[in-house]
Amino acid sequence: MSKKNKNHENKNINKVEEPIAEYNVDKNAVQEEELHPVLVKLLEKSIKNHKEGNVISHEEALRRIKERYPF
Repeated sequence: MSKKNKNHENKNINKVEEPIAEYNVDKNAVQEEELHPVLVKLLEKSIKNHKEGNVISHEEALRRIKERYPF
């Protein structure tokens, strides 16, 4: 094997590629596993808060984080 071919092979040894994955969000999907009861309650509370409008904007969240962690 020539030096040129070894160099080319060495460059590809450490090459990392993200695996091909298909992410489909199906709203009618049936949940196959049971969620922990605490997680279910937190999700329900979060959905309720969102519907009631008890949310903050992305910009406000960034401002609060920068205020708290000013580095």
